[in-house]
Amino acid sequence: MEEIDFESDTFEDIVAKDDRYNGRAYALLMDVVHYLGREGGRFGAEEIMDEFRETALDQFGPLAYRVLTEWGLKSCEDLGEMMFNLAEFHRVQRNEEDTLEAFVGGYDFEEAFLGPYQT
Repeated sequence: MEEIDFESDTFEDIVAKDDRYNGRAYALLMDVVHYLGREGGRFGAEEIMDEFRETALDQFGPLAYRVLTEWGLKSCEDLGEMMFNLAEFHRVQRNEEDTLEAFVGGYDFEEAFLGPYQT
């Protein structure tokens, strides 16, 4: 498989097929996948969702919810859809046990990204 430069990948091919999510959202998710993959072990939906939340809060702080919703992300289900798009376009590998249902009900986006900043 050809090596992909994820830092300069615009994900235009994916966005052309499914324009619900901005290319920058895919780049952020790929950062999460790369970070989790450093250990070399298998990780699933729960780890992806948790690390995505931490990464988005670290990068965007109180603006995380606004940025993510502008990029088309409103729920953990969106993360699952994006992961399956990434797999379809050969950016990540997918195992048979990976399902979209694993991302259902992960956490409430508004609470996860606005909650830490509400007084």
